[in-house]
Amino acid sequence: MVARATTDSYEPLLRYGELSEVRSWASVSKLVAGLGVVRSIDQGQHFLDDAAGPEGSTLAHLLSHASGLGFEAGDRVVPVGTRRVYSNLGIDLAVAAVTNDPPTYLGESVLTALNLGCSWRNPRPSHGLAGSVLDLATLAQEFLVPTLLTPAMHRTMLTPFLGELDGITPPFGRQTPNWWGLGPELKGSKEHWMGHWPSASFGHFGQSGALLLCDPTTMIFVVATSSEPFGKWAVDLWPRWVDLVRAEVLA
Repeated sequence: MVARATTDSYEPLLRYGELSEVRSWASVSKLVAGLGVVRSIDQGQHFLDDAAGPEGSTLAHLLSHASGLGFEAGDRVVPVGTRRVYSNLGIDLAVAAVTNDPPTYLGESVLTALNLGCSWRNPRPSHGLAGSVLDLATLAQEFLVPTLLTPAMHRTMLTPFLGELDGITPPFGRQTPNWWGLGPELKGSKEHWMGHWPSASFGHFGQSGALLLCDPTTMIFVVATSSEPFGKWAVDLWPRWVDLVRAEVLA
């Protein structure tokens, strides 16, 4: 689906496939995880500079993949704040730092609050959610027209944390710099799955073939799930496809 976020809801512009079918979101779940953690910070229950993860790391480091942790436990670790290393483990630790029951906490603070019909395929916040394209559209609407965060915290969530860091966005290679917010990937100057969308664009994709991409300059977003797991088809298709659908709705 391609849609435009408005003050009240979103306006569908292009529709494809079964929009209500529930499929795995995989790493798009990280957007819900980030929103839940940042909401707890916004409410004064925690702080971005709270220690979490390896020594010297904070919640902000974990949410922005700057903690130095590897993809999973036991993978190579680099010093905190020196490189953007994409990490499932880091996101899981960030959520664990604010709650001892991640599925229940994220369910109440994000899923129920937004009336999302999602379910947990596994309990890990980094990649455990399943939902529909319509649920992803509601999540995209929230990221463009926030109701759960104050304007200041919303801006913070979408501002590069340690914006000078380089790093790899698997499997799209090294990005210099590799901008990341507190959960969402930020486009900046990257030329990868976000195509030629404006530098202010942000989003996430998952190994399930799901994606969410928002352009705050036009309030346009594209969301999708897939019955085909992420692979070379997505690497080849997504940059061209997101450019084509954006051009079509803005023509």
